[in-house]
Amino acid sequence: MPVIVQDYKWEQTDSAVFVSVPLKGMSASQVDVFSTDEYLKVRFPPFLFEAFLFAPVEDDKSTATIKKGEMLFTLQKRSKEMWSHLTVKHADKETLKDLRLRAIQAAQEKAVARSKAKAEKVQEEKKYTLDTMMKLEDEERATIQKMKAGERNRAAAELEAWKMQQSAREEEEAGRRRKQAKESERMTEEQRSRNHFQEISLKQQHSDLPAPRSSGAIKIHFTPRVFPTALRESRVPEEEEWLKKQAEIRRGGVCADLHEFEDLSEEERNPDWLKEKGDKLFVAGNYQAAINVYDLALRLNGKIPALYSNRAACHLKMRNLHKAIEDSSKALELLTPPVADNAGARMKAHVRRGTAFCELELYVEGLQDYQAALKIDPGNSALQADTQKIRATIQGGSETSKT
Repeated sequence: MPVIVQDYKWEQTDSAVFVSVPLKGMSASQVDVFSTDEYLKVRFPPFLFEAFLFAPVEDDKSTATIKKGEMLFTLQKRSKEMWSHLTVKHADKETLKDLRLRAIQAAQEKAVARSKAKAEKVQEEKKYTLDTMMKLEDEERATIQKMKAGERNRAAAELEAWKMQQSAREEEEAGRRRKQAKESERMTEEQRSRNHFQEISLKQQHSDLPAPRSSGAIKIHFTPRVFPTALRESRVPEEEEWLKKQAEIRRGGVCADLHEFEDLSEEERNPDWLKEKGDKLFVAGNYQAAINVYDLALRLNGKIPALYSNRAACHLKMRNLHKAIEDSSKALELLTPPVADNAGARMKAHVRRGTAFCELELYVEGLQDYQAALKIDPGNSALQADTQKIRATIQGGSETSKT
């Protein structure tokens, strides 16, 4: 049986009641408080304080604090009046039991209402977020349509101007031909005859010349070169494999016949066009929109390494570090075999993955990527400085752990 606390104190004004309950040396973590508009209970085993209030109070506006070993309650009265007692007097056990059950039921209903209100607020916030996203997408779509219309109008104007220039040139050429025809008609028969005799004379003069030598053909073969590397330094098989791989990607990589892409325009089905759009969004600082564009481009053609590398840069900006590592690794996987033509792209992918590792405090893995990038571009002073900083961080951490 709990020990009922009898040595509590209470005071009042016409608008509030102040109750002080001694905690008998108990800490705040051992105290359990339950209150409603008509009921107040403080439990700190083996002690129990229970009060069936004389009149209702505003539970939401009331406060409870622990100070100097006492629980202090400030209860705001629902109606301004003075109480003759703190608790209900002359109530039998059944009445108190009903009051206690009613208080518990009221607390449960209040908790359910609070939970429902919270759920409704969350739902409203989700709806607001969705509406905002849809509005932004509509604005972006309208901007794209406006840009398309502008491009179409500009192209139509350029075509019309070209047609006018072409028509003027044709008219000028026709006038020149008519002029030449008139000049030709003005030639007299005598001039034609003179020309004829001159031709006969020339033929007679050249009839005694020896026959020209027989013609021949000299075949010249040049070594086909696509990369600027000298032949003695090049890796011809790897370079040819890289070129063949890129040609296959461009020729058969786009899967724009899927049903989900029916509403896209021709240029919106072009991964290269989408890449340029994503790059512009990245430069403008709209990293999430750039990621969405790169996602669409990769669904159309998932074998273009630049899309993964650029999306990794966006994830870095948004501190999606694990996704940045995943995209950089995929880009490096596609940038094979390693040749001079993809050296710059490989260096960027190594630096982006190394940066993500360092942000995750995986400095050893980050150093490996920076060293790989430095091996590609040994003369890059910025890479040298960053690599040295990472190495110093690793050495500093090792010295601290030894200490």
